[in-house]
Amino acid sequence: MRQVFTSDVPPVPWRNGGGLTRELLAWPSPQDWRCRLSVADIASDGPFSAFPGVVRHFVVLEGDGVVLDFADREREQRPGDAPLVFDGAAAPGCRLVGGPVRDLNLMIRGGRGALLPVEGAWQPPHRGLAGLFTRVSGTWCAGADVRALPAQTLLTAAPIGGTPWTFEPDAPTALPGWWFCHERIPEDTDS
Repeated sequence: MRQVFTSDVPPVPWRNGGGLTRELLAWPSPQDWRCRLSVADIASDGPFSAFPGVVRHFVVLEGDGVVLDFADREREQRPGDAPLVFDGAAAPGCRLVGGPVRDLNLMIRGGRGALLPVEGAWQPPHRGLAGLFTRVSGTWCAGADVRALPAQTLLTAAPIGGTPWTFEPDAPTALPGWWFCHERIPEDTDS
């Protein structure tokens, strides 16, 4: 188990200089990641950085929201919306709806991944990487393993057998956090 508090990770500028990001996870390594999870602060309008070969999952955590301008469409994202999944090479323009926002990004390069809202018990995959990002404080549980987690904390682990995970917020809320997973896809081999 690994726990990372967003507040403990120093922010660094985006590759294109348009915002700040806190990299909470770069797995298996920061130089050659397959799965990356970060929290970004966007203070002004501008384009996202391009990530060719990457599938991005994007949710707004705080603020009024953003409008993302893709080549063929616009998409508004506000807190509580389902994750927007898009090709990282698209690098949409970003307009703030009403002021600065904080967002959560899951990036997958190779394999498959998901970012899912916490809604009751969740069965992590039997292989790969699994985790929880908390929007609010609460208690995570997998069998006898119980942990109190503050808001905006990332908990990651190699999945724990067939034990379902739960997260109970300290106070009732519509969206307490997001489960995420990453699995490598076995390559076809000739025999």
